[in-house]
Amino acid sequence: MTEIHELSAVQLRDFLRSGELSAREATAHYLARIESGNRLLGAFVTVTGGQAMADAAAADAKFARLRRAASSGDVSETLPLLHGMPVGFKDLTDVAGVVTTHGSAALDHKPALTDGALVTELKGAGVVSLGKTQVPEFGLTAYSENRIAPPSRNPHAPSRSSGGSSGGSAAAVAAGMLPFAPGTDGGGSVRIPAAACGLVGLKPGRGVVASGESSGDPARLVAAGPLARSAADAALMMDALAAGPDETYSEAVGHEPGPLRIGVTLDSPWSTTFPFTIGPEALDALRTGTKLLEHAGHRSSEAAVRYDNRYPDAFTTAWTAAVGSARITPHREALLAPLTRTFRRRAQQRSAAKLNEALAFLRQFQRDTITQYGQWDLMLMPTLAQTPRPVGWFTGAAHGDDRWPAAEWAGDADGDYRKQCEYAPWSSMVNVCGLPAITIPVHWTGGGPGQGLPMGIQLVGPAGSERLLLQVAAQLGF
Repeated sequence: MTEIHELSAVQLRDFLRSGELSAREATAHYLARIESGNRLLGAFVTVTGGQAMADAAAADAKFARLRRAASSGDVSETLPLLHGMPVGFKDLTDVAGVVTTHGSAALDHKPALTDGALVTELKGAGVVSLGKTQVPEFGLTAYSENRIAPPSRNPHAPSRSSGGSSGGSAAAVAAGMLPFAPGTDGGGSVRIPAAACGLVGLKPGRGVVASGESSGDPARLVAAGPLARSAADAALMMDALAAGPDETYSEAVGHEPGPLRIGVTLDSPWSTTFPFTIGPEALDALRTGTKLLEHAGHRSSEAAVRYDNRYPDAFTTAWTAAVGSARITPHREALLAPLTRTFRRRAQQRSAAKLNEALAFLRQFQRDTITQYGQWDLMLMPTLAQTPRPVGWFTGAAHGDDRWPAAEWAGDADGDYRKQCEYAPWSSMVNVCGLPAITIPVHWTGGGPGQGLPMGIQLVGPAGSERLLLQVAAQLGF
């Protein structure tokens, strides 16, 4: 018999809406999964089981009330789209009554007074929040390790990282602790952990999911998107995040796209500043993805993209601007991780003119890059240049010691940052350009699905191509 966590998110949604499963049954099952698996994986920082069961009971009461009303002919109110669906929220996002740590020991950890916009959106769609998932400090890094809770680990190899900054959410979905989860992506923070954990991860284009944007993001890099086990499950969450008057994402994902011209590239705007080596596993994933796309009827050709070598400095300036203005009392700054402390100091020393200059450059970079990408319908590249990295690898934690608490992290912030840019060299420019992108888990280092480590491809589309990207992922069997 199929276990609840083995159901796809779409199947679980159908069971909940039909009454075959109650919200309390689904919530209790996933809470038990967290109880049994979280000690190893560190996916959740805070579990709000009592509130989750109360919210599930309220969802069941609403279901019963609407069923009684429908039986008497009253259909004025219907169940919300994601009625009773369990989710977790990154610990960068406020959930009323729950502490938001931002992954930092330097902040006072007080319960949030109100829900953040993304939480409000999804609660309005009927979800039940099970708690807060692990993140890096202020969401700055491609790994989810900090000084307040154990690191988030990869369910496919617990000695490896689940990625970041949506690492806890990705680990939870991949381990069956959640059916799917919302993430936020300002430089790869949905796509990196999705690829590391063998999931589909969609970063929508700029402005598509208004509730996922941030006022403290001067370059408008951040977008909210789904982490899911399939394109259909990702489409279901997108229907809650970005409902519109046109065809739903779930309807669109059932249609096969026509033949597409796909540009295949390994070019990166980081390669001049941080020359990197592409691992054979990443090249294997790219070859596999290319073959799958060609078998599906698409045409691929090599795409040479020229990037301005001023990009790394400008992106880093914009990416770290918010941490410079974070409200941290001077006597607690020593509690920041070395990378955060270093980039905070540099942001504070940087003039407003320097930031404005960087933002102006990034706008020109966006125009230039989109023009080059416009020669193809979609751009194809590996999602990551290397396999998921060992826990502690980026920070040099006690020469590879991954124990927590991470008091012995090396202070080499620049080495840490360089490793991240070499690990995920094809992520951040997509955020700068405001384009949608999807990662698809096409390759496993052990030879088959679930064997060894997952490796993904990334497809980048023009503005408004979120449905197309989901269609292609579904067409490839994901």
